[in-house]
Amino acid sequence: MSKTRTLAEIPPLVLHLAPVIEVSEQQFFELCQLNRDLRIERTSQGDLVIMPPTGGETGRMNFELTALFGRCVHADGSGVGFDPSTGFTLRNGATRSPDLAWVKRQRWEALTQEQRRGFAPLCPDFVLELRSPSDSLAYVQAKMREYLDNGAQLGWLIDPIEKKVYVYRPQAPVECLDDPPTLSGDPVLPGFVIDLRRVWNS
Repeated sequence: MSKTRTLAEIPPLVLHLAPVIEVSEQQFFELCQLNRDLRIERTSQGDLVIMPPTGGETGRMNFELTALFGRCVHADGSGVGFDPSTGFTLRNGATRSPDLAWVKRQRWEALTQEQRRGFAPLCPDFVLELRSPSDSLAYVQAKMREYLDNGAQLGWLIDPIEKKVYVYRPQAPVECLDDPPTLSGDPVLPGFVIDLRRVWNS
């Protein structure tokens, strides 16, 4: 078995706390601040998920996506964009950090300053996950379904390993696109089109 294949099968580290330890939302936020070098999520069951750092190629693609996404968000102005280090507390109790996220401006501005400083208590309207070699496809697909179940209006799971994109929308079958040249965010993100060839090949 090749080293690349082995790395692809390494799941995130999961720490099961309940029912021995119960961590409040505030305690979880403070725990993450004390361990800022780690990317930590929390499941709806209270388990802590510690994700391994990305490799260079995944980091490059994430940077390219962030740059393309940022230009669209600034030009449109109807919402607020967020990077992969941002945590959101979903209504099922999980705290997740999508690789990219977007929230309608009125929803963001309805939050208090205290809520904005912590892990915002909402699910983004748009989420993007970029599959890395350390992610199983089933794991990231389950995260995408969770986003949709908690209110996301559009989700993209970009899989550079298979060169596929899975598009998630409420009350619609998941759409699987095989090596698409572009992706459009309409109607949730009007006018947002990314050239995936820049992500695959830059």
